[in-house]
Amino acid sequence: MPALTRTTRTAGRRRPPVAGLLALAIPLTLAGCASADPADGGASVEPSAEDTAQATEAAAATARIALTYDGGVVVLDAQTLEQVADLPLDGFTRLNPAGDGRHLLASTTGGFRALDLGAWAEAHGDHHHYWTSEPRLTDVTYAAEEPGHVVVHGGRTVLFDDGTGQVRVLDSAHVAEGEAPARELTTPSAHHGVAVELSDDSLLVTEGTEEARSGVRVLDADDREIAASDDCPGVHGEAVAADEAVVVGCEDGVLVYADGELTKVQAPDAYGRIGNQAGSEESPIVLGDYKVDPDAELERPTRVSLVDTRTGELSLVDLPSSYTFRSLARGDDGEALVLGTDGALHVIDPESGKLESSIPVIDAWEEPLEWQEPRPAVLALDGSVYVTDPATKSVHAVDVETGEVWKSVQLDVAPNEISGVSGDAEAHDDEAHDDEAHEHE
Repeated sequence: MPALTRTTRTAGRRRPPVAGLLALAIPLTLAGCASADPADGGASVEPSAEDTAQATEAAAATARIALTYDGGVVVLDAQTLEQVADLPLDGFTRLNPAGDGRHLLASTTGGFRALDLGAWAEAHGDHHHYWTSEPRLTDVTYAAEEPGHVVVHGGRTVLFDDGTGQVRVLDSAHVAEGEAPARELTTPSAHHGVAVELSDDSLLVTEGTEEARSGVRVLDADDREIAASDDCPGVHGEAVAADEAVVVGCEDGVLVYADGELTKVQAPDAYGRIGNQAGSEESPIVLGDYKVDPDAELERPTRVSLVDTRTGELSLVDLPSSYTFRSLARGDDGEALVLGTDGALHVIDPESGKLESSIPVIDAWEEPLEWQEPRPAVLALDGSVYVTDPATKSVHAVDVETGEVWKSVQLDVAPNEISGVSGDAEAHDDEAHDDEAHEHE
C-alpha cells in the first residue's frame, strides 16, 4: 500500500528519543504555530467569550440535545425537553460529539465547527461543580474541504477530511480550544474515510480513492504500519466495542481489529453490506445494518447484523419492519436499539440476538430517497433514548427499561440530525495513556 503522509506530530504526543529532540525541535515549533491558521489545516480561533459568558451553577450535570433543521440548530434540555436556544446555521449540517461532554462538532461549510451546548462540569478535588450557560456557535473551526466522520474514543477525537484525506487527532478535553492536533497525517488518496486512535496510540485508518474504498491499515505510535488488509470492498464506518475491538464495515462483511490483528468476518451473502455500526464499550458485540441488493436505488432492509468481536461470528436478526442509517443506537447497558419504519423502538439482546421488545413511539413512516432529507432518528443519552419525528415536528423521550414514552415535545421546525452532550466530565481511560506517552493528558 502507498505510504501515508505524516504532516505533523506536536509535543503533545509521545516523547521522541533524546537524540532526536534537536532534529524535531524546529518542525514541531513551526507546526504548532501554523496549526492556528485554517489555510494550513488547523483551527481558526478568534478571541472567545467562553470565559466571560454568564454561567449558572447547577446541582447536577445538565444533559442537552441538539437537533439540526433547515437553517439552524435547536438546543433542548434533555430532562424537560424545553428549548434552550435556536442557533442559525446555513447549509446542510451534520452533528458529531466532540468528546468533552460539553461541545459538538458541526460538519458545515469550511470544516468542523465547535458548537457549545452550554453545559459542563469542573473538577474541584474529589468532586465536580456543574454549570450551564447559553448555547452558542464558537469561533473555533477545524478547516476541511469536505468534513466527514468524527470518531471519539479514549480521550481522543479524530477528524477525517474526505476532500483531502487529512486525519487529525485531537485531545478530546481541549478540542474546543482550537489547539494544534496531537497527530496529523494524510492518506495517499482522498476518499470518504474514517480513522480511530486506540489507547496504545495505534491508529486505524481506511484506504481508498474517490472511486473505490478497499480496506484499512493500522499504524503504531510512530506511524509505522503494523497491520493492513485490502479485503474490505466499500469500507465504511466504524465502531469500538469492549476491550477496544474495532469493527469497520465492508460490502461483504466486516473487518475486526483486536489484540493487534485484523480479521475478516465474511457475510453470509456474496453481497452483504454493513456500512453503519453502533458499538458500546459495555458489549463485545457490534450492531450493524445489513443490505443484500447492490443494484437497489434504495434498499429498505429488515435485518440487522450482530458481530461478536470475541469469536468473529456474524449473526442476523429479523425485524418487524425496515429501518435507516439513523436508526441504530446502543443503550447504557449495551442493548442494541433499532428505530423501525413501523414507528417502534426495537430492543435486541446482543448476546442472544433475541428481539426483547418493540416500544411504540411514533407513527409508521417511509424512508425518503435522498439521504439528506429528514427522517426519524434515535439518540441514546444519559439513561434515556430520544426519537425524532420530522413529520410531526416532535421529539420523544423513551425509557427502554419500562417501555414508557415519558416525555414528548413539539417543535417549530422539522428536526433532521440529533446529537447531545452529558454536561458532565467525560470519563476516559487515562491509565491506558500514561504520562510519558501523553504529556497533554
